[in-house]
Amino acid sequence: VAASSHREPTCLGVKRRPSETPGTSKTPHLSSCVFLRLAEMSGGKDNVQVVVRCRPLFGKEMAENRERIVEMDVTRGQVSLRNPKGTTERTETKNYTFDKIFDWNCAQKDVYDGAAARIVDASIEGYNGTIFCYGQTGTGKTHTMEGKDDPPTERGILPHAFRHVFDAVAKDSGPGVESLVRASFLEIYNENVRDLLAKDQTKTCALKETPDRGVYVNGLTTFVVKSAEEMRKVLEVGKKNRSVGATLMNADSSRSHSIFTVTVETSRVRPGDPPGAEPHITVGKLNLVDLA
Repeated sequence: VAASSHREPTCLGVKRRPSETPGTSKTPHLSSCVFLRLAEMSGGKDNVQVVVRCRPLFGKEMAENRERIVEMDVTRGQVSLRNPKGTTERTETKNYTFDKIFDWNCAQKDVYDGAAARIVDASIEGYNGTIFCYGQTGTGKTHTMEGKDDPPTERGILPHAFRHVFDAVAKDSGPGVESLVRASFLEIYNENVRDLLAKDQTKTCALKETPDRGVYVNGLTTFVVKSAEEMRKVLEVGKKNRSVGATLMNADSSRSHSIFTVTVETSRVRPGDPPGAEPHITVGKLNLVDLA
């Protein structure tokens, strides 16, 4: 959900590439895999990719001597799911092919560089982009999207994107170029939309639609931010207001969907424009989505 004068790319109802193996039309429900859907709108067309990341076994799983039934061929983008109760070769393994996959040996920066960086680049250039993270509770959605501040190697897509945006803005600065970066943070919980940056957290927001703006959240708080650190502080304020609750698989799991939106607006006087000409303005929007 985002307000924009451009049509927003959608991540819903996207089909992955069909598998080469018969009888594999259903997506596997894996307690160790997190899915990323990457949507970018450029040139009037939507470009959507599906990326899978699989975490290693840890904690209780290792203590219970569980075995891994997922194998990943990173070069081919293929996830193989083995049925430990399979009785024939055909029922033992199912193969699924995605645009890109990351196994349990990958680092946080590998995921960002390989999956998210190009979406952030497109948003800086004035296009609408969405990084949509989903999966079963305990698969590592929040770890992939947010990670931890320390050590730096544990930082997720959000902090990497923040730094990426401001590094690009600084690199592009110069005579005739002005940039404005804004951030908003909302939560969808029990079919209600809540502004996580609003002073009154008891109020919900209404969805509106107009011909010029399309669908937008009415009254959504937006902050102008001037550095990656300022944007991180905005994120932290919103995180404190998110609805959380214990589940059997995660003692502190987010029970709401969240959308952190970064808007980059650039005003540029192009070489060769006559004196007094109106500057060329681009507006790109980056939606970073973490599902419950």
